[in-house]
Amino acid sequence: MLLAYRETPSFYAVGRAIGVTHQTVERCVRRAERLGAMAALDDSPRPGREPVITDEARTFVVDLACRKAKDLGYPHELWTTRLLARHVREHGPRAGHECLATLAQGTLCKILSAHAVKPHKVRYYLERRDPDFEAKMAEVLCVYREVELLKQSEGEQAGEAPAVAIVSYDEKPGMQAIGTTAPDLPPVPRRHPSVSRDHEYVRRGTLSLLAGIDLVTGIVHASVEDRHRSREFVAFLQRVDAAYPPATAITLILDNHSAHVSRETNAWLAAQPAGRFTFVFTPKHGSWLNLVEGFFSKLARSVLRHIRVASKQELKDRIMAAISDINRDPVVHTWTYRLNEAA
Repeated sequence: MLLAYRETPSFYAVGRAIGVTHQTVERCVRRAERLGAMAALDDSPRPGREPVITDEARTFVVDLACRKAKDLGYPHELWTTRLLARHVREHGPRAGHECLATLAQGTLCKILSAHAVKPHKVRYYLERRDPDFEAKMAEVLCVYREVELLKQSEGEQAGEAPAVAIVSYDEKPGMQAIGTTAPDLPPVPRRHPSVSRDHEYVRRGTLSLLAGIDLVTGIVHASVEDRHRSREFVAFLQRVDAAYPPATAITLILDNHSAHVSRETNAWLAAQPAGRFTFVFTPKHGSWLNLVEGFFSKLARSVLRHIRVASKQELKDRIMAAISDINRDPVVHTWTYRLNEAA
């Protein structure tokens, strides 16, 4: 309205254009002249009724909301707004807040919303339990920095056996071999836009994927096993050992799984030539530093998404076929987060 009046300074013309009376336009313009254009856009404060619930009572309510219901004798772990409102009505007057004797659930929600408190919800966080987290993270980042240097010198050493191979390794356990109980129905144009599948399914067991990505070449070394114990991990190391020339030093980035530090694993490593294998461990709860996790995420969102198989062997064959397809045109993964902070 103000913009229209600026273009055409006539109460009648603006009123006809917008569809209001000229008195409405005049009141709007006079208000803008009195308060300023921006201030006139907001509603003026109205007298209204005096607030019944005092600030002290509101503080009492918020304080209760910030405590757990179970700590006040209820079987509930967290508050519900109905339970909290009832508790406030019962205990508010005893605490000297008579205004809370008839507190409605809706009013309680408004008080909590004004203080940005949501006692019925849980948001998870991760406690840092590794006192050497920063040092271990820096060690992993230094390995990623070494990868960048190896990539830059890769062209100069074409045809030569690599002096160093860096592999990002982890396991993906619990891949379910799930089968259908009825055939899938294909999409039908203009009738059924997606694949239709019966809700019932059959569990045929689980498998574990053991995989490591060569961070310089992008080649994926992988095996699918029924379990992921020390013997399966040692078998994977033997597969990696056979994939590189004897003079190549192999560095593995991996987490703190018990199979990686077991007596069986250490005994096998002790029998290898000095410097052949070097393990760089991610910090506790720091597996996100391992680049292979991104590969597992992509695999879960593509190959394993909605997968149905007739047996565990079929699941294994399809996963290994996917790995072979990836290795035909390998993708070189690159780590960038905080890489400049690596020494």
